[in-house]
Amino acid sequence: MSLSTPRPDPDQLLMQLHLEDKKSLRGKLKVFFGSSAGVGKTYAMLQAAHALMREHVHVLVGVIETHGRAETESMLQGLTVLPLRQITYRDKTLTEFDIDAALKLHPSVILVDELAHSNVEGCRHKKRWQDVEELLSSGIDVYTTVNVQHIESLNDIVAQITGIKVHETIPDRVFDLADEVLLVDLPPEALLQRLQEGRVYIAEQAEKATSHFFRKGNLIALRELALRRTADRVDAQMQEYRQHQSIHQVWQTHERILVGIGPGRGSENLIRTAARLAYSLKAEWLAVFIETPAAHEMGVEQRKQVTELLRLAQSLGATTANLNGDSVTDTLLQYALGHNVSRIVLGKPTRSLLARVFHPSVSDQIASMKSDIDVHIVMKSQNPASKAKKPALAAGELSSHFSRQKQRGYLWALIISAITSAVASMLLPYFELANIIMLYLLGVMLISMRYGKGPGIVASLLSVSTFDFFFVPPRFSFTVSDTQYVMTFAIMLSVALVISNLTAILRRQALMASAREKRSFALYEIGKELASAMTTTHIVEVSIHHVSRMFDSSVAILAPGADEQLQVVHMSGTRKYLDLPAAQLEGVDIGIAQWTYDHQQQAGLGTDTLPSSKILYIPLKAPMRTRGVLAILPENIQDILLPEQRQLLDTFAAQIGLALERKHYVEVARDALISMETEHLRNSLLSAISHDLRTPLTSIIGSTSQLKDSLKPGSAEYELVTALHEQAYRMQSLVLNLLDMARLQSGTVKLNSDWQVLEEIVGSAINGLRMVLQQHHIIVRPMEAIPLLFVDAVLIERVLSNLLDNACKYSAAGSRIMIAANCDNSQVFVSVADEGQGLPPGMQDSIFQKFTRGRSESATPGVGLGLSICKSIIEAHGGSIWAEKNQEKGATFMFSLPLKPQPLPHPPIDELET
Repeated sequence: MSLSTPRPDPDQLLMQLHLEDKKSLRGKLKVFFGSSAGVGKTYAMLQAAHALMREHVHVLVGVIETHGRAETESMLQGLTVLPLRQITYRDKTLTEFDIDAALKLHPSVILVDELAHSNVEGCRHKKRWQDVEELLSSGIDVYTTVNVQHIESLNDIVAQITGIKVHETIPDRVFDLADEVLLVDLPPEALLQRLQEGRVYIAEQAEKATSHFFRKGNLIALRELALRRTADRVDAQMQEYRQHQSIHQVWQTHERILVGIGPGRGSENLIRTAARLAYSLKAEWLAVFIETPAAHEMGVEQRKQVTELLRLAQSLGATTANLNGDSVTDTLLQYALGHNVSRIVLGKPTRSLLARVFHPSVSDQIASMKSDIDVHIVMKSQNPASKAKKPALAAGELSSHFSRQKQRGYLWALIISAITSAVASMLLPYFELANIIMLYLLGVMLISMRYGKGPGIVASLLSVSTFDFFFVPPRFSFTVSDTQYVMTFAIMLSVALVISNLTAILRRQALMASAREKRSFALYEIGKELASAMTTTHIVEVSIHHVSRMFDSSVAILAPGADEQLQVVHMSGTRKYLDLPAAQLEGVDIGIAQWTYDHQQQAGLGTDTLPSSKILYIPLKAPMRTRGVLAILPENIQDILLPEQRQLLDTFAAQIGLALERKHYVEVARDALISMETEHLRNSLLSAISHDLRTPLTSIIGSTSQLKDSLKPGSAEYELVTALHEQAYRMQSLVLNLLDMARLQSGTVKLNSDWQVLEEIVGSAINGLRMVLQQHHIIVRPMEAIPLLFVDAVLIERVLSNLLDNACKYSAAGSRIMIAANCDNSQVFVSVADEGQGLPPGMQDSIFQKFTRGRSESATPGVGLGLSICKSIIEAHGGSIWAEKNQEKGATFMFSLPLKPQPLPHPPIDELET
């Protein structure tokens, strides 16, 4: 016995041709893949480029990151290098890959190093792999490099191994769609030797890398990940090739184990044996349940057992599947061949040898087929518990067999036999007995088609009996006068049984096809409506309607609040579906639902966690996180215990989770857009108001200054003009803050940096605020030891002015304000300390946000912009600013500025003249 080779699917061949035509217009992507930096990916890519040059291929170097390695830089000689594009970002000039120039030159092959690189803001694409996709779409072949830690699906594993989170990643699909992947491998010892020799990083960086990322254990683990990821890709390519070439012979290049399970005794032992075998072979393993027409006759207990077995297989690391087919053997073997399975694990037959001769078991049939798959026969354990359950199971099967539907079938078999006999008696004078037999066979076929195999067999026996009693001479007796009728009865009974069996099989197949079509249509309907749902309430209404209708159940959906505590999502007053009030589930146990959400595991009915609950709780998992919990109370437990129904329910839950996550990110994007537009409008308004106020304020300050000089000090007029002058001066300071903030937010401020003396900047700030500071004692610590700073003096003076003004506002008259500075090898630290009210609890960070004040209800003038401006200016210089609460009273504001290499001193004038 051998399995016939199926013909190639014409639709699949047409799709393959279409994909190949589409792929022919696209450039080829070659990835040089490595376990970490320093293994030689870029060097190998440049070697390949030189080889192409010798074959007269137009090769262009788009971007190469040499990291100062002399070996890599020497390989660039002789290659055409594309000039990098210069982009100004935060007053710094950076270089990036010029995709427009590359598309204009349109080389045959272009080299783009570091595929996971993030482009600077202002580039066309956010990621470099997006640049590569555009090049490929233009028909340009691309050579690129990537490390294993940059693969998105492996990012968390690498972080767990190394303790370092890599933020630059590429989607797995980009790596999987590469036409060629070349693994550049280097043993950990050789890589560490290169690191010590300074051929990967400079000396200081190399020493730091060796103690963190480049530990030997990390390198070994990363190397294994890279080798496994490459092997998985090769295995996927082999599977694709076998599918395209319609190759059904097993290629045992990789161990893959398949186990077929059913509701019989010993299946649990079968699963555990397969799991142990897979673990010992380091192999992937699959567990499948095959739904044949006979599976529809299973009782509730048997279906529950199948569901528990599939869940057990999943917990042991198997990939599970529910298959549909007429024959367990053929379906199992075709699935094994399609997935390149190398071993099949089956249970040992329990029937007698004589029974297996007439009705071979699955193990016997697969073992007798000509196949390259190894078959493992496992003895099924029969423990006392399984034996104790057998009578109950048989009773369940018996009750299922004599269900109300079946009882009606047996009754109708009797009625159809009587009706057929009555009609045949009227037709007897006109037709021969051979034609009368056809009427009985028609009745058998109708009964089998409507009620199945059991009533069909009864109808067959009744038809033969009534035909013999009423029509075969001597009539009205079971005595047969002519022995030829014995042969007639035997043939009639055989034909009737065959017809009833075939008709029952066709009926079961039709029911299975109808059920599959119903499930597919339900998935299509809920997917279509969830795709158009834009609010949480709408998603909940769509979900409850479809889940309750498909599974004949009451449903509730729980979503987390801001505190991650679940609450039932209530529907709006205007509902699209009339069945929603009845379908809404009440009495949900929030405790069980919260456990399901926190642990991301199913709980309640039919699970291992709180199985006594009548409600099943399913986490709504999405790619980023769990978005809620689906609670379902079925009217009939069997509706969710069937393996195919449970799989459909899990798919529904996944669709709902995706819809909730999509809605969440739509809201995030909308809020971000509104925030950006609001910020832009506010900055434009502030800028416009500030410009309009600046000129009249300058005039007021000048006029009041002249009036003060002409008035006698101490007079009422002098005091009035002085107050007016001070308020105008304060208003001018506020307008300057508004203008500064508007310019900083728009990004138009450019640093006019030069070498400055910090003490001079401090003195200038104090002099500019002499009117504000006259009621306080200003103490400036000596700053002779502070080196020159390469800063914008005007902006740093603005920072000090705002900090001093802020200290004056929130400290009493006569108190001290201290200015100090110190430095280390890389930074200068400047502090402004006061003896005022101090910082409110928890506002050390938020105090630097725009329009944030230490005390919202305060008579102190100001709008909360000064510290925000300070933060923007300091960060533009590459420094940082923070606030600390003093031990006794008051607060200290500190900021740091980076130190640059000091300029060379100017030679004396006499030396210049000489």
